[in-house]
Amino acid sequence: MPGTKILVLGGTGPAGICLLRELLHRKHEIVVYARSPAKIPEGLSSNPLMEVIQGDLNDTAALSTAVSKSSSIISLLGPNIKDKNIDTALYAKFFTSLFPIMRRHGVRRIFAMGTVSIKQPDDSFSAMRAAVIFTMSTFFSAPYKCVINVAEAFEKEGTGNGIDWTIYRIAQIPGEDDEVSWKKDRSESSKDFAGMVGEKGWSMNQKRAALTRWLVDAAESGADKWIGKMPVVAAGTL
Repeated sequence: MPGTKILVLGGTGPAGICLLRELLHRKHEIVVYARSPAKIPEGLSSNPLMEVIQGDLNDTAALSTAVSKSSSIISLLGPNIKDKNIDTALYAKFFTSLFPIMRRHGVRRIFAMGTVSIKQPDDSFSAMRAAVIFTMSTFFSAPYKCVINVAEAFEKEGTGNGIDWTIYRIAQIPGEDDEVSWKKDRSESSKDFAGMVGEKGWSMNQKRAALTRWLVDAAESGADKWIGKMPVVAAGTL
């Protein structure tokens, strides 16, 4: 039987901290699986709604414990664009090992981060997106391939057999993760876009706090329309 908490992966980076703030703001019980828990601000880590389990990408025992306590998963894991020597299969291998753990514990729903570098059949042409793909594949090939490999892992290994996945694709996510900035950005960014590249209203930008607001909305509702799909999540322009 699955647990009742929301499991957060990648919760110690700037977007991850915003996600923790959003979840706790809405009174969700959460589990944070992190290699370096000390990066979580004390004001958050001391919240009784938060449980922190320390572990790295290869610690399947600790990861299994974290998954067993959860009903759904939100992941902000992804490569650092500056890490040109990253193992391009790093995160694909991690998610491939995560899927059987999810099935074992009956946890179906997962939202994982991707970028607009991932092409989808329903995308329309965008000169901006084409420029991003050219730049990433040419000058940041290792992080680029890392992201593409994650998408392929979800499509090949995650589809069916009890996994309801969504890869939310992002481009630029500016914004700070301190409490004042988070409150300001989540309240000022009122319009969200979720859809395919080139659709009416899409953009290449979303504040971190607004992104995590969308993620928690999706986790609460289930976002069934995006199961097995890869929508772009951005600030709406309409």
